[in-house]
Amino acid sequence: MKRTLCILALMGCLVTHATAEEGMWLLNQLTELQLEKQGLKISVTDIYSPGKPCLAQAVVKLGATGEIVSPEGLVLTNHHVAFGAVQRASTKGTDYITSGFLARTRAEEMEAPGYSARILDKMEDVTRRFRKFKKIADPVKRGKAEKRLMRSITDKIEKGHPDLEAQVVPMFRGEQFILYVYRRFDDVRVVYIPPQAIGNYGGDIDNWMWPRHTGDFSFLRIYMAPDGSGRAYHKDNVPYQPATWIRVAREGLSENDFTFILGYPGRTYRYRTSHAVQDNFEHVYPRLIQLYKETIELLESFQDDSVVARMKVAGFIKGLNNGMKNYQGNVDGMKRAGFLQKKQAFEAELQDFLKKDPGLWKQYGDVLPAIGGVYKQMAQTRETDNVLSMVNRLGGTMASLAINAYRTAREREKPKAERDPLFSESDVQRRIKRLRFSLMSFYEPADKALLKRLLMKAGQLPEGGRIQALEPILKDGEKGIEAFVEKAYATTRLKDLGFVQSLFTQSVKEIEAINDPLLQLAARMYPETEAMRKRNERLNARLEDLRRQYILALKARSSSPLYPDANSTLRFSWGEVAGYEPRDAVRYAPFTTLSGVMEKETGKEPFVVPEGLKALYQQKDFGRWVHPDLNDVPVAFTHKVDSTGGNSGSPVFNARGELAGILFDGNYEALTGDWEFDNDIQRSISVDIRYVLFITEKLAKANHILKEMGL
Repeated sequence: MKRTLCILALMGCLVTHATAEEGMWLLNQLTELQLEKQGLKISVTDIYSPGKPCLAQAVVKLGATGEIVSPEGLVLTNHHVAFGAVQRASTKGTDYITSGFLARTRAEEMEAPGYSARILDKMEDVTRRFRKFKKIADPVKRGKAEKRLMRSITDKIEKGHPDLEAQVVPMFRGEQFILYVYRRFDDVRVVYIPPQAIGNYGGDIDNWMWPRHTGDFSFLRIYMAPDGSGRAYHKDNVPYQPATWIRVAREGLSENDFTFILGYPGRTYRYRTSHAVQDNFEHVYPRLIQLYKETIELLESFQDDSVVARMKVAGFIKGLNNGMKNYQGNVDGMKRAGFLQKKQAFEAELQDFLKKDPGLWKQYGDVLPAIGGVYKQMAQTRETDNVLSMVNRLGGTMASLAINAYRTAREREKPKAERDPLFSESDVQRRIKRLRFSLMSFYEPADKALLKRLLMKAGQLPEGGRIQALEPILKDGEKGIEAFVEKAYATTRLKDLGFVQSLFTQSVKEIEAINDPLLQLAARMYPETEAMRKRNERLNARLEDLRRQYILALKARSSSPLYPDANSTLRFSWGEVAGYEPRDAVRYAPFTTLSGVMEKETGKEPFVVPEGLKALYQQKDFGRWVHPDLNDVPVAFTHKVDSTGGNSGSPVFNARGELAGILFDGNYEALTGDWEFDNDIQRSISVDIRYVLFITEKLAKANHILKEMGL
C-alpha cells in the first residue's frame, strides 16, 4: 500500500488529500480536499455552511462528541461517553451501570448530572487581530498579551448571554487563531443507555482491540428554556428544537464504502519533534502506566464495600484503565516501529535541507537544538513536578478542592498584570455550579488512600527535590502520614457542598483563617506550586515559540496543505470502510457480527450475553437490521477515518450525509496515530447503526425512539 507516506507522516503529516485519508481538517478547509473525487455525494456546503443549516450544526460537544438525530433534541453518543451520567445517578444505590436505563416517556427521562451540550454557532478566523503581538520578543510576554486579547474577545461575546460560550483557539502553535462560539445547554437527560453487557461488552480486555463486539451507544436529550435559551435542569424546560438534525441511513455500509466523520478530537502531537517522542517514550508514558496501575489496584480494593462504593469509584477506574492501555499501546507501537530513530533520521534530513538555503538555515537552523535544550531544563525538576502535579487528580477529591479554592483566591488578588490572563469570574461561577459533581463521586475511604499514597511518594523524593510544605507531615514517616490523613478527614469541612462553594468566593485572608487541615496544607504548598507554575510557564512559552518555528520550517519543505493538530475543536475526517493486516499472515475483516458476540461469550465478566439477546439470536429475530452480504446483524466496523480521543461518539456518515454508525475507538496496533498517521494500519472502530437500532428495537423494545428518529 502507500508506504511512501511514512517519511511525510514523520514530517508532521504534511500530506495531500489525494494520497491518503489522513487529516483532522478544519471546517473552513473542506473546499481544499476535492471530496467529490473521493466519493462524497453531497456538497461540502451541506457539511458546513456559515449561517445556514448544515450537518455541523447537528454535532454536539459533550466532553467528547454526540449527534442530534431528531427534531426534539434526541442525541446519540457512546455508552462510554454517557457513562458518567449513569455512574453519578447510580451513587444513590440503584445500579444503572449494570442494568441500563430506559425512559418510556419524557417525564421519565433522567438528569445527566454534570453534562452540558455545546452546539457550534459561529467559527471565525481572527488571526489578524493577533499579528501585532509578533513583534514582542519575550515569548512569556507575547503569550500573556495573546491570552488577554483572547479573554477580551470572549468576554465581549458572553456578556449578557449566559448560554453562549466563546473560545479563541490557537492553531499551528499560534500561527493562526480561530474564534468558536457555542450555544451551551446545561440540561441534558438520559433517554436510553443499554446494560453494560451490551454497551461495554468485552470491557477493558477488548478496549482498543479489533475484532470488537461492543454496542457502544446511548441516547440522551437536550432540553432548553421555553424561550429557546440554554439553562440548567428545570422542570419547565422543553426539548431542544434544532435547526437541523441527522437522518439515519436507510441502507447500511459495506466494504470500500466512503465514510466521513465530524467530531471534537482532543489532542494529537504530529508536529512534535524527536525530543518530545523521547521524553514521552522513556519517561512520561512509563511513569503514567505504573501510576495508573497502582491507582486502579487501590480503587478496586474498595469496590466490594457496597453498591454505592462501587458506583462512586467506577468512573475513575474506567478512565484510568482507558488511559493506561492507550499509553501502553503508544510505548509498544513506538518500540515496534523504531519511531524515535525514524524521527531523528527525518530531522537530520530536514537540517540538511535547511542548510542548502542560507536564509532558511539562519531562520530555523537552531530550532531543533533549542527545543532539546528546553527539554533538558524541564528534566531537572521532573520528579518534584510529577508529585506536585498529582494533587489535582490523583491525590483525592478533598486535596484537589482545597488546592483549587486557595489558588482561585490568590489569582483573584494578584495585580492585573500578574494575573493569569485567562482568569475570569464567569469561569469561577461555572466551576462553583459544577462542584456538586465532584462530590458525587467522593468516597471517603478511597479518597483518604489516594492522599496517603501522594504523601508517601512525596516522602520518597531525593534531597534537593523535597516539597518543603510537606516536611512536617513526612518527618515521622508512614505513621505521621496516617495520623495527618485521619485527622484531616475527621475535621475537614470540604465534604460540605455549600462550604466548598463559599470558598471560591472568599479572600486569601478569609481562607487562611479557617481551621481546616487541608486548606492550611493548600496555603503552605502554594509558594512551591506557584514557583513550579511560573517555571513551567516560562519554559512552555519558549517551547511553544520554538514549535511554531519548527512548523514553519516544515512548511517551507512542503507545498502540501496542512491541518493543525487536534485541540478539541470541530474537525472533519474521511476514509473508506476497510479491514487491515496487523502482522504477517493475519488479515482482519472490516465487520463483526452478532454471531461473533455469541462466540466470545464465556459466562464471566466482561463476556456475558444478556438472556434476551441470546433468545433473539437463537430465534434469528433480526428484523430489518441484517447485512445482506453477511446474513447477520453487523455490530461494528473499521474504516480509515483519522480520529483520536474526543472523537468518541462522532457520527459516521455515508457518502450521502446519512448516519451509518457511531465512532467509539481506535485500534491498538496504531495507538501511535496521535504522533503519526499510517494509512496501512490505522483504523477507527465504529458501532454499526444497524446494531444500535436492532438493540433499541428488539432488546429494549423502545420503538418510540425509532419512531422519533423517523424510522
